[in-house]
Amino acid sequence: MRWRILCGICFGIVGPCQFKICQILALIAFICIETIMECSPCEGLYFFEFVSCSAFVVTGVLLILFSLNLHMRIPQINWNLTDLVNTGLSTFFFFIASIVLAALNHKAGAEIAAVIFGFLATAVYAVNTFLAVQKWRVSIHQQSANDYIRARTESRDVDGRPEIQRLDT
Repeated sequence: MRWRILCGICFGIVGPCQFKICQILALIAFICIETIMECSPCEGLYFFEFVSCSAFVVTGVLLILFSLNLHMRIPQINWNLTDLVNTGLSTFFFFIASIVLAALNHKAGAEIAAVIFGFLATAVYAVNTFLAVQKWRVSIHQQSANDYIRARTESRDVDGRPEIQRLDT
């Protein structure tokens, strides 16, 4: 609870704070992996580099969209689902990339730091995924309730028994 209050004070709303933490961890992991000068089997390193850079960029774009309330201007996109997909995929790929890098680790300090920050990013993205699932479920229930209310209102606007009216004419 304190964490949410602190994030709310720092950024006005909770969402951007969670994005900011994910983005910082992805950036640190990317910087750690970029400091490695040589590698023997480089595939794991390249995969980790791709995942950390991609997560940093996509999360940064979403951070800007949510922070500046630009997402309100595009209501056609389900932003809760977009957030859920981003955090879910980032969790999965950070986890896989961290395991691969840990398995191919050459005991270099930068590789060890990248693995540690990769697993930290995985944990933070996992928490974000859990929160995104909750937010998405709430939005689905609200949408179905709004659809029900709209349908009831529209059904009241239609004449109750049009077949009786036709017989009167």
